[in-house]
Parts: sequence; structure tokens; C-alpha cells
Amino acid sequence: MTREETAMELDDDETAELSPMTLGVYYRRLFPHNAYYKWLNYNAPATSTEFTHREFSFTINDGIYLRYQSFKDMGEFQRELTRLSPSKIDIGAIFTAVPKHAKSLQPGVFRPVAKELVFDIDMTDYDEVRTCCQGGSICSKCWRLMVIAMHVLDRALREDFGFSQIMWVYSGRRGVHCWVCDERARQLDDAARKAVAGYLSIVRGGAEQGKKVNLSQRYSHHPHIARSIEIIEEYFEDVLLVDQEILLTRERWMKVLAALPDEELRKTLDAQWSRRPDRSSVEKWSEMVDIVEKRASKRGAKFALATFERDMMLQYAYPRLDENVTTHLNHLLKSPFCIHPKTGRVCTPIAHSQFDSFDPFAVPTLSQLLKEISGGNGDPAADKSQEQSQEQSQRSAKSFSSLVGYVDIFETFVASLSPSSNTHTSQSLEF
Repeated sequence: MTREETAMELDDDETAELSPMTLGVYYRRLFPHNAYYKWLNYNAPATSTEFTHREFSFTINDGIYLRYQSFKDMGEFQRELTRLSPSKIDIGAIFTAVPKHAKSLQPGVFRPVAKELVFDIDMTDYDEVRTCCQGGSICSKCWRLMVIAMHVLDRALREDFGFSQIMWVYSGRRGVHCWVCDERARQLDDAARKAVAGYLSIVRGGAEQGKKVNLSQRYSHHPHIARSIEIIEEYFEDVLLVDQEILLTRERWMKVLAALPDEELRKTLDAQWSRRPDRSSVEKWSEMVDIVEKRASKRGAKFALATFERDMMLQYAYPRLDENVTTHLNHLLKSPFCIHPKTGRVCTPIAHSQFDSFDPFAVPTLSQLLKEISGGNGDPAADKSQEQSQEQSQRSAKSFSSLVGYVDIFETFVASLSPSSNTHTSQSLEF
């Protein structure tokens, strides 16, 4: 069975394993509570408002949505997580008051004041680009579009904005999330977040719009654009021309030619490729670039012709961001280490050094993890460590499960975080 076929068949096999009982075992024995608490408490020496005033949202019992959950310390969080066994965990903002008291507060008293700067990149936004899969399905070919996106966005955040505490997380199904945890990023208001998202969003327009990258002459020489093209060029031929074959059929090449601002060239290339449609996308791309460059070199040629190759590379490979996720302080985002309800896979961190080697198909599923910690008998209720303390049982399960490498990545990242300069103990801002 191919990976493409595996991806499409995951849903029925894995979601059967999702239940309050199996999730309870996962949250009790495998979830990295300590590192998770340290992350959201930002390594403060005592429980701070970074944690106690944070909103969590739990989805339980096939769709019951519990917003504005909050916890006084790690112990309460751990107990409630195990008791409720949510099928999904979302993380929200830090508020001026404890979120679980939100309904009892006067309007205007309860408001968001901080949250990580977050980004969501979903493979479905590439459906007009990828030819191997559509919708919720992914394969090793189209996953490389996520690899390009991580490289481009990560370098922009580091080099253009000076951020350094950046965590990437696999969504568990078909995309990636980025958490920028620098204190400066967490303090950004909605207007600043919108400005950052706007700066990083280049591909704009719906499926009916032919050309989706329209840069001014001034911005076309910006270092961010030059750097992004440099990254994309490393992957473009293999990913877009060989794997995706974006010029293989007339239906596909007409999407590219629709963005070409010269009707005569469009007709010429369409006619040539129609006569020999079996030529590879690599050959057709090379021919198109040569013809366009010759026309662009003539006096009076449109500026868009000179940048056509670059703009098409950006249109097909530049990260496609869900700007709403980034721009609103109060927007929720799925938590690392929860279980994706459609695939059963864990939402795992991706090391900065492993963008190219990360394999979403190697990420463990809940079913796989439960078999590992039960000795392979498939019974999640069978705890062979009954004589051990709960802490010993957790430590034993975590040490030999296939989740351990991802937890190591997470713990290394958390250890690098700097405590907040304005950290308050949990009592100081209570209402």
C-alpha cells in the first residue's frame, strides 16, 4: 500500500480508537504535563498569570465545546485533563482575569492582553496547486509544500522580525502551526498582528483569479522576496514541476498561462504545448521562461513580464496563511500533543533542524501508542504497572513509547524559553 493510499484510509481505522477511556489513558500516562505547564507558565519559578489567566477550550463527548477553561496550577490542569479526556484542546489568550470567571465579570473588565503570535498553514489552501491529492488527504509529494512554507516563514520571522523562540507543530492531519513565543511577539495587539500577517501574505485572490502575486516595482526588490525566491528555487523543479507536474495537461498549463500578461504569448505557448502535450513540465517551463524573457527584454515591455517567472514561483510555492488565525488575539489554535480526531495522530512539534526530514506518516497514532504502553495486547485498560505509583507508571510509559522523540524536541524548546519580564504570581491579578 502506498503512503497516498494510507493517508486516505486512516480515518476509519484510527478514529475508532478515540473514546473517553482511551484518551484518558493517553492524558494520564503519555501527555507531557510538566513541560507543557512550563511552556505556558514561561519557566516562571511559581505559577503565574501567564498560566492561570490563560484560556483553554476543551471539546468533549462528540462536539460539546467548553470555552474559557482555566486552571490554578499544573495539578488542577492535569486532573481536569484526565477527567474530561477532551477529543480536542485549543489554546487561547491570556486575559485580564481568570477565564472561568468570565461570565460573572462586568463588560470591559475581561479582555485578552497577550498570546503567542501564531500561524496556521493548511494543505487545503494548496488544492489549486497540488495535483496528487485534494481536500483532507496528503501524501509525501504534497507534504513538501509544507516544508517550503516552514523554511520561508521561519526565516522571515527570524531575520525580518528578530524573533527566536519559534515552535513548529504538525497539526495531526494536513498542515502545520507556528507558535512565536518571544515576549515581544506575545504582547502584540490586533493591529500589530494584522500588520505582520499582511507583510507575510503575498498570494492573494480566489480560484477564479489568474494572477495572485502582484508586487510593486519597489517591493519586488525587498530582501524578504529575494530570500523567499532563493528558498523556493531549491525545491521548485522537484516539487512543482516533477512531483506535481503543473504543466502536464492543458487544464493545468492554462492556469499558469492565465497569469501571463501577454495574450499573444499565451496563444503561442498553448499552441506549441497542444501539439506536443506529452512533454514534461520541466521542458515546458524552460520553454516558457525563454520566450517570456525574450519578450520582456524588448523596449516598452510590461514590467510584469520581467517578473513573471518569479511571480509564478511565489504563486505556486509561497506559504498560504490563514490570516484570521494570526490577526486576532482572541483566536484559538489547536494545542500541541492533542490527538487529531480525524486521523488519530498526535499533534507533534517539528524541530527547526528537521523541516526536510520530518515525516507526517511516521507520527504515532493513539492506537499505536496504546499498544506500546500495554505491551502490545491492545487493551488500554490493562496497566501492567499497577503496583507502581502513578508517577512511575507515567515515566515508564513515556520512556519507551514512540512519542518520546517528539517530547524531547518539545522539552528542548521549552528549556530555551526566557521567563516573562512582567510575570505576576497567580494571586496578584485575581478578580
